[in-house]
Amino acid sequence: MVSQVAEKAAPRVRAARKACGLTQAQLANAAGVSRQTVIAMERGDYAPSVYLALRIAAELGSTVEELFGGAPSTEGDHP
Repeated sequence: MVSQVAEKAAPRVRAARKACGLTQAQLANAAGVSRQTVIAMERGDYAPSVYLALRIAAELGSTVEELFGGAPSTEGDHP
């Protein structure tokens, strides 16, 4: 069973990678994983560890929350 986190993060990771002008292989190399790992993340088939999520976010100039968190919050939406 694929986690909902992985499914929601998949398009965010792909969009952020493309916005940075990186190929899957370049991102994989920078993050220290295989290209297949990046492919699996972008398909929603793999939820990375916290440590890998931090490396991916750093390479993409983003945050873990932006890439792997729930729905993006808007300013002022506090419980």
